[in-house]
Amino acid sequence: MALLNFKKRDAAEPRTVNPAVEAFLQGYSIEVMPRTAEKVESFRDLLPEGTRVYIAHIEGTPIGDMVATARRLAREGYPVMPHFPARIIKDKATLENWIAMYQGEAGVEQALLLAGGVAEPHGAFDSSMQLMDTGLFDKAGFKRLHVAGHPEGNRDIDPDGSFQNVEDALRWKQAFSERTDAEMALATQFAFDAKPIIAWANALKEAGITLPIHIGIAGPAKLQTLIKFAIACGVGPSLKVLQKRAMDVSKLLLPYEPTDVVSALAEHKAANPDFNITNVHFFPLGGIKTNANWAIENGGESARPANAT
Repeated sequence: MALLNFKKRDAAEPRTVNPAVEAFLQGYSIEVMPRTAEKVESFRDLLPEGTRVYIAHIEGTPIGDMVATARRLAREGYPVMPHFPARIIKDKATLENWIAMYQGEAGVEQALLLAGGVAEPHGAFDSSMQLMDTGLFDKAGFKRLHVAGHPEGNRDIDPDGSFQNVEDALRWKQAFSERTDAEMALATQFAFDAKPIIAWANALKEAGITLPIHIGIAGPAKLQTLIKFAIACGVGPSLKVLQKRAMDVSKLLLPYEPTDVVSALAEHKAANPDFNITNVHFFPLGGIKTNANWAIENGGESARPANAT
């Protein structure tokens, strides 16, 4: 099976919905940033009711912009999960202030905790574990905490290319989930090949890490866009796949859709119901509307937008 689907589809050609994909897409989440959310007139025209919307916190984004985006999404009826990147949070007082702002203005009660993409910490925190150890999320009554997963490893954490430090951190987070009341899951970086994703997920389960996995999937986008984001996000083997595809000019000009990787994961899930990948998390690299429409087209009636009749 090809890793990427570059077949151009006639706009008038109806899609045949794969029942396994339809089931796999139920409960999917999607990520936005304040500047991209501003371009969406109404999320209710794009997303099913109850869709979890992550708000990515990029270094330099004012916390006021983040909270305003959370408030807007909450008012439109969506559960909001803002990022808390440890390395850009100055100190415990700043973290406590962010939590209070999100809760007071948007009723937020769930968060994605991660180290963040900056090399040097801006203050007291270096990892998501340190954020969890403050006890502030428990004190504030947060019901759900997600942490990062890396199907292809993470060179920032394991410079030697192994999974050792990443797995040690996941064991700590697994233990945290067992000693607290927080509902936890892994939200992963995007990847493009189902086989290593499945192998990684199975290896975690064999190692006793049973946190549900919300697998990161890059939404429909131009190949050039995917390469740019893959480089920025440190995607490894998948970047090599994209670079190989980019050598073919005809494929370079055609849009990418995540059909193959999602279908392969969905079929594996259908055949193995206890598979620990439970949800899809979309990175809308080609635009929120484009991604949302792909999900609707592939998810059937159950993935209709909130305003659909």
